[in-house]
Amino acid sequence: MSFNDRLSKVCAQKDSTLCIGLDVDLSRLPAGVPQTQAGVVAFCREIVDATHQYAAAYKPNSAFFESMGTWGLEALLAVRQHIPPDAIAIDDAKRGDTDSTNVHYARAIFDVLGFDATTVHPYLGAEALQPFLRRAEHGVFVLCRTSNPGAPEFQDLRNSAGDPLYLAVAAAVPSWNENDNCGLVTGATYPEELAQVRQLAPHLPLLIPGIGAQGGDLQASVRAAGTAAPMLINASRSILYASGERDFAEAAAAAARKLHGDINRTRATVT
Repeated sequence: MSFNDRLSKVCAQKDSTLCIGLDVDLSRLPAGVPQTQAGVVAFCREIVDATHQYAAAYKPNSAFFESMGTWGLEALLAVRQHIPPDAIAIDDAKRGDTDSTNVHYARAIFDVLGFDATTVHPYLGAEALQPFLRRAEHGVFVLCRTSNPGAPEFQDLRNSAGDPLYLAVAAAVPSWNENDNCGLVTGATYPEELAQVRQLAPHLPLLIPGIGAQGGDLQASVRAAGTAAPMLINASRSILYASGERDFAEAAAAAARKLHGDINRTRATVT
């Protein structure tokens, strides 16, 4: 089964397109959770257990774990191993280098850590990304229109045809999808641009960050993405840190349940 087939199956079986980002900031751990490997792993496990019924995917961000040192990488592996098989595990690593280096990035993410998918930069082109792209069972979400405020600085630069860079990426990536494992990262903070991306890549899955703390427009983004291809709506801080007290797992479950319902109600209005 290709990755995109599996993603479609998971979303259908769980009636969910919610992705929960596990961006674990030691300074924001709830009261009573120690800033240790055991504390981080226990925190993430409780979040996953509390929200599992609402989430189609989980997306740990590598940087948060890498900044903890060697024990942070061990914690990342333990968190990955706790994500159940009926949910997609995405390592938000944003890798991108020459093909000889990407071979090792791919091995680390897919073989050592065991993630189902990752995020990558397109700047070096399809040739450099082949170590990721040839893994049909693993997803490759290519950064296209990111959710941060500074995204237009380079992503709006126009090529010789007059198209902004992010649309050039959206137009190119479908041709990279020979193994049915490509997707695009498009931020909910730019729903009009998201709609343009969807027109150029109607059949690719979209990973849509920016909902919650970043203030992305959920309804506009869901409508722009449509329902013809899978999407994953990601929320991180608004769920992970829904409470700073000992009831953090219950608060995370309530936030995930609400967002899951909001997404599904909006999807039901999309034709």
